[in-house]
Amino acid sequence: MTEFCPRQNYLLNALPAVEYACLFPHLEQVPMPLGKILYEFGDQLHHAYFPTTCIVSKLYVMENGASAEIAVIGNEGIIGVDLVMGGGTMPNRAIVQSGGYAYRLRAHLLIQQFDRFGGRRSGALNRLLLRYAQALMIQMAQTAACNRHHSVDQQLCRWLLLSLDRSAANELIMTQELIANMLGVRREGVTEAANKLQKAGLINYCRGHIRVLDRPGLEMRVCECYQVVKTEFDRRLPRSAVIL
Repeated sequence: MTEFCPRQNYLLNALPAVEYACLFPHLEQVPMPLGKILYEFGDQLHHAYFPTTCIVSKLYVMENGASAEIAVIGNEGIIGVDLVMGGGTMPNRAIVQSGGYAYRLRAHLLIQQFDRFGGRRSGALNRLLLRYAQALMIQMAQTAACNRHHSVDQQLCRWLLLSLDRSAANELIMTQELIANMLGVRREGVTEAANKLQKAGLINYCRGHIRVLDRPGLEMRVCECYQVVKTEFDRRLPRSAVIL
């Protein structure tokens, strides 16, 4: 049986022992099945989620029902950072794009801990969440630019690499229709782009399972947007260091 631990989330793992010990008793492990909607636009934020083995997409949904992904969140981050930025409601939809597990924390407890270690003490949790919020905004801005200026092939490569960075596996379970919804493009465009990558020997796609065969090959095809986002996350949120 696979063992799960809150420390599989990089934000929680980067906390010093004192701050981690304050959060640990309140962290509840929850299953995150594929397609589960955590929040819709305008929903009250009752929990924050720290993914460990799942991946969650933040989607902007138009009035006509059309949607596009604006950010992808995995074991590097948190769903609900808006809580500590002064927002009590969700500004977009949050949906599980790759099933797994996460640890959730009641909203008032996150705010309580954020305030407790804030002020002049300026605790690690505060710095981590603020850095993460900055990195997330950069990802959202870069995604908007990518969707406007780059081809579907490049967007698909970016999406695959960002998802893999946030996954413990080398395989993603996702239909082409769902990918099209994430990228905000037609399903036929995703089919064509996926076929190109498969013919080039970069991925294997079968019945909703996408397995990456040649990651360096994907990195050679992707636009600069992927590296911009990766560099900012690595710079602001070093994965192996405890924030003191």
